[in-house]
Formats: sequence, structure tokens, C-alpha cells
Amino acid sequence: MSSYIICATPRSGSTLLCDLLANTGIAGRPNSFFRRESFVEWADNFNISVNNWRNTYSFDESYLSAVLRQGASGTSVFGMRLMWESLGELSKSLDWFYPNLSSDNARFQSAFKSPVYIYLSRTDKVAQAVSRLKAEQSGLWHVFEDGTERERLGVGQIPTYDVNKLSMFVAEAENNDVAWKHWFAQQGIEPLYLTYEELAAEPQPILGTVLSFLGLDPAIANKAKVNTSKLANDESLEWAIRFRRETLKYK
Repeated sequence: MSSYIICATPRSGSTLLCDLLANTGIAGRPNSFFRRESFVEWADNFNISVNNWRNTYSFDESYLSAVLRQGASGTSVFGMRLMWESLGELSKSLDWFYPNLSSDNARFQSAFKSPVYIYLSRTDKVAQAVSRLKAEQSGLWHVFEDGTERERLGVGQIPTYDVNKLSMFVAEAENNDVAWKHWFAQQGIEPLYLTYEELAAEPQPILGTVLSFLGLDPAIANKAKVNTSKLANDESLEWAIRFRRETLKYK
């Protein structure tokens, strides 16, 4: 079995990429299995008891085995998505199984079948911050290609412009970018670099590039269905313009 880890930041297009890879039918079914907020939900989905779930070897072993099955989803390729905020906790939990390994990458190589890495970043950090703010306020994170709701986390509120929150989200996205790049260099990893902008503009050609990177047939990308649509609208553009006008650094 081959494997890959998609390294990303919030609102960088990782759901679109995960969808495309899953829809090929040959590249597993990547998801954020180690996101703290979704951990109990995944455990329930895997039919694993969450009693005493923290720091217990037996639970971690069962959960890891279930993740490997789910991430492959009947294919010969395992895939998962990992946000920067989850990396440290995941590496620490894997130390249960691989206590004598000296690096994050060494533990990941042992746990996830020697994965290669795909790094997905968003060039326009202001647009990324606007997207995140609106999603967090409204509760609506993703819609299907036809515009119907796909993922809503709570009822939320009518989105309201907030320059301070946007500044915080921009800084966080920038810092996460720096942190990922430093981590790749530190771990001796050469990932496939992708941007949200190129993925959103040409999803199937970029998917073909990813499949080639994974040693799979890139022609299959032409048949992969795009399930996720952009949430950005005129208001999003107006917020981005206003933020750049009000914040000298991003003019």
C-alpha cells in the first residue's frame, strides 16, 4: 500500500482536493482523522468506545487501525489530511507505538505506510481569512456544486465584518505557512507544492498532477467529479478590499 498526507491550513481548498482524490476511486478517501474537534465523532463512526479515550494505548491502537482502513477505503492507497494545529498532538500520540524514533516524519513513516506529502497553501491570505471568518460566523463551511449545503457546524449568525478577527486569521495563515515550510525542511521532506488558486481554477488538471506524484494514472483525473463549490461572493470581495484599505500591511 502507498500513502500520502495532505498538509494544509483552514480554507485552503483541502476539502476540494480530498473530494477529488476520493472520487477517482483509486486514491483512498482522505480526511482529517486527527482533528481534535472531530475525534470523538470519528471514533463513533468507527464503532470504537470512547471511554477513557485519552492517552490509552488500546484505544489509540484501535483508532489508528480504523483510520488506515477508512483512509484507504478499499483501494491500495491510504490518504489523510493534516492541519498544522494537529501535527504536534498526532506525533505525540504515535510515540505510544514508536517510542525510539527521533522525528515526526519517522513516526509518520512507520504509522502511515511511508507516506509522501502534499502541501496545499493559499496565496491570497486576506481572501483566506475572509472565507474563514464568514464560515465561523455563519456556521456554513462547505456547499455542494449545485449550491446546496454540505457542511454546517451550528446555526451561526449573519456574517459581520471584523477587522481584528481578519488580522488574526491572516497572521495565523502566514505563520502556519512558515511553520509547515520549516517543518518540511527540518524533517527532510520534499512535498508536492500546490496552491488553492491553481486548484480552484483547474481542479482536474491539478488532480492529474497529484495522481502522477502518487504514481497513479493522471488520465483518471478527467473523470473525477467536482463536488465542492466556492462560498465566496460579492460581499467576500468587498470585505477583502475594505481590509486591505484599512490595514496598511496588506495594501
